[in-house]
Amino acid sequence: MTFSRIGEKRLLNAGDTDPNKILPIKYQWARDYYKKGVANNWTPEEVPMQGDIELWKRPGGLSDDERRLIMWNMGFFSTAESLTANNIVLCVYKHLTNPECRQYLLRQAYEEAIHTDTFIYCCDSLGLDPDEVYTMYNTIPSIHDKDAFVVEITKSLMDPGFKPDTLENIQRFVHDLVGYYVIMEGIFFYAGFVMMLSFARQNKMVGVSEQFQYILRDESVHLAFGSDMVNTLVDENPQIWTPEFKEQLVANIRRAVELEVLYAKDCLPRGVFGLRWDSIQQYVEYIADRRLERIRLPKQYGATNPFPWMSEVIDLKKEKNFFETRVTEYQTGGALVW
Repeated sequence: MTFSRIGEKRLLNAGDTDPNKILPIKYQWARDYYKKGVANNWTPEEVPMQGDIELWKRPGGLSDDERRLIMWNMGFFSTAESLTANNIVLCVYKHLTNPECRQYLLRQAYEEAIHTDTFIYCCDSLGLDPDEVYTMYNTIPSIHDKDAFVVEITKSLMDPGFKPDTLENIQRFVHDLVGYYVIMEGIFFYAGFVMMLSFARQNKMVGVSEQFQYILRDESVHLAFGSDMVNTLVDENPQIWTPEFKEQLVANIRRAVELEVLYAKDCLPRGVFGLRWDSIQQYVEYIADRRLERIRLPKQYGATNPFPWMSEVIDLKKEKNFFETRVTEYQTGGALVW
């Protein structure tokens, strides 16, 4: 089967096109996301943690439920970020034949390394037991189930013999990209973002919350890039976009919502700061509808946003941190229109 003409740029199977020849750029959106990432550069050490350390170590400074919320999210994010980085470098990058998309993937891999470093920094600062934090994907069922689901729906890319060289395999490639970008980064991360950013709204654990805010801004760009990549692959290979395939993707996203709600119940057995698991469920359903629409699939829930302040965090354009802890060095905001 012939997928491209000589010299034609495509995301996959670009024939004789040199993957090192980035100019002329065909996919300007990939270049734009790369520039956004560069403009949003940060490192965890820039964020002061002394207030967080004092509050964490002070007897009665945080309730048991507040500590649980922090530990559960540290446990999920610390391993999920590593999983995402490894998949980008070892799986996705090698299959793409487009240089501007590869350039962005290198930038994303760097950002995932920064996110991994963030959890090292937080564990070291707060004196957390790394064995407890980094094994929660095995010891906490709701965390394990989310990670296991992502591994299951991205197993084609993990197969060392997999090649997206047939329509069936291109369909599998798109299926797994939705697992990485839409489900892992676009759904599984967002309940945790709400929980952790809520601390700063109570003037608690402001340093940790600020770092989660920066991770959120990065992830919003990752999600947009992945969605554009999925849509472009469908445009270039329209035969894969069958009714059965679309139903499968919707079913995967609906299952992801179910798992995220179970995780929210686990994190919030009694509620914290007015947050309840059912409000998190509403939010997850709301963002799931947005993710579905972004990759041209029908909404499933019709939920409204119970946390409008989250949009302010994501869409912030000014150079002052949302929680007003310090002036940041962001050149531009991570604002995205879905």
